[in-house]
Amino acid sequence: MQTPHAADDGTASALATALDRVTPIIVTYNSAHCLPALVPLLSRCPHVILSDNASEDGTADETRHLLPHATILRHPRNLGFGAANNRALDRVETDFALLLNPDCTLTEAALSRLVATADQFPEAVMIAPRIVDGEGRVDLGHRWVNDLWASKGPAAEGPACVGFVTGAAMLIRMSVAARHGFFDERFFLYYEDDDLCRQWFNARLPLIIDPSAQAIHLSRRSVKGKAPLRGEYWRGFHHAQSKLIYTAKYQDAAAARRLRRRLIWQTAAALPLRALAFSPRLLARMWGRMRGVIAWQA
Repeated sequence: MQTPHAADDGTASALATALDRVTPIIVTYNSAHCLPALVPLLSRCPHVILSDNASEDGTADETRHLLPHATILRHPRNLGFGAANNRALDRVETDFALLLNPDCTLTEAALSRLVATADQFPEAVMIAPRIVDGEGRVDLGHRWVNDLWASKGPAAEGPACVGFVTGAAMLIRMSVAARHGFFDERFFLYYEDDDLCRQWFNARLPLIIDPSAQAIHLSRRSVKGKAPLRGEYWRGFHHAQSKLIYTAKYQDAAAARRLRRRLIWQTAAALPLRALAFSPRLLARMWGRMRGVIAWQA
């Protein structure tokens, strides 16, 4: 008969084995405030890579203090989300990489569950958890490819193939993904997860959501800069640019030019309303959107 103590030892051993097969990758930019929440998981993972986009708040140094075993990539400038992930993915030597936003957390048990699901579906290139917000509300961060089919019905209740998952948390099978490529570095910020999933979907590689594993995502909490309005401007700029790049890539340049004209008119009409309502944050983002649309070239 197995004693409770022996069962506990077996569970702990299985958990340690699962964590040893994964390299969590965290891309940071002025994200030092997020690090304490990541420590409970990352301190138990033997292989951790932090890819820092020239943070000015001591993120890299704080990581060295909190997670002395982590590999820290200090980039001399902000490379963008996809490019910084690519630099880290080049260093991975484990079976899996876990892409995790700085403002996203999951438990050791949830990560172990993702690994178990990956073993259950060895042809899958990616396994993702269910995403919830800080209040426990489900964020439906998975769907089919939205310009091919309209997703309908409730969220997945068990492991299911999907066409897209949010990039906040992804477990990637390196042996499959490395043969097909990672992030397109033209996407500096936004749409890089849409593009990555679309690449794999087009290659007929299964992407699986497993709602039995859960991650908490505090959306838009990953960056604390000294100039928040400037940050909102760049959010708007890069969102517009990436939307047009994605349209040109998966439709054609003509469709992207039509979208560009529509966005110019829509943004021009909305800017005065934002100014009247005087929301500095939204006004900065809208102005960035306009500049991003104007600056884009097919």
